[in-house]
Amino acid sequence: MERIKDLEYRVYTGKAEADKAVNSLRGILEGILIDGEVNKKELQELDNWCEDHYDLIERNPFQDFIVTIREALRGEQDLAEALEDLYWLSQKYQEDNVFYDAVTADLQTLQGICHGILADGNINDQEVIELQNWMDKNDHLCSYYPYDELYTVLEKILRDGIVDNEEKILLKAYFNQFVKLTDKELTTKISDEVSGLNISGLCAVDPNIELDGKIFCITGALTRGNRKSLVEKIQNQGGTFNNNFVKETNYLIVGDNGSPAWAFACYGRKVEKAIKLRKEGSNVVLVHEHDFWDYLDDIST
Repeated sequence: MERIKDLEYRVYTGKAEADKAVNSLRGILEGILIDGEVNKKELQELDNWCEDHYDLIERNPFQDFIVTIREALRGEQDLAEALEDLYWLSQKYQEDNVFYDAVTADLQTLQGICHGILADGNINDQEVIELQNWMDKNDHLCSYYPYDELYTVLEKILRDGIVDNEEKILLKAYFNQFVKLTDKELTTKISDEVSGLNISGLCAVDPNIELDGKIFCITGALTRGNRKSLVEKIQNQGGTFNNNFVKETNYLIVGDNGSPAWAFACYGRKVEKAIKLRKEGSNVVLVHEHDFWDYLDDIST
């Protein structure tokens, strides 16, 4: 009986499931190919993708995906050519994809890219640089999770032009929040490596801010001005202030309370709630108070 109900349910979810799977595969392929090298761990992650989506093999073009991947793994096709063919096919599929809008599809691709980069448990300089290049080309995602937070991480890491081991571990810690590797042993190893690092709740760098008709909330101690003056400026520009963080909140302004934690890390009850909502699909933006004051200065000149 449960099986019948599941099949009935998937009549309605099948297209969404297929589109998400292809967007994810496209991203994984980009992530794997991003440094121009492919290793066994990365290939194993592709094989595991096949296993996880084998029930879609009767749906076009999953048979082509799965057969091509497994022939390449058996050495029956040139590996590099097979991966390029797969990437081309996934792009072709996306052109005909009508279930998701472009933003959703691109966010799924971004998560797939991070998955592909993390697939072997290592992150190298070229992967970090190429990831930032991809994000620069897709800045229409700037107000969406996880793009905005990941961009913040990369901006800090690449500021001095050097990617050191500590920064690579920070990036692994961030990927680990939303990338679910199928290799359990590698997953445990990465979790141990990033244990104790808390980089949840990152304020967006150079966020896209709108005031008119938007709902604002403030958390933390402000170092410039006070809450009353900031609230007045928001309201004078057509925004609404709510002292309580609610799911309709558009912007959470985070006060710079001098925390010794990592430069962009934000903490607190309201931030925790915002993070939870963002991971559930909310577009609430975390804005550092300095960035918000800078924005106010810009529109008043």
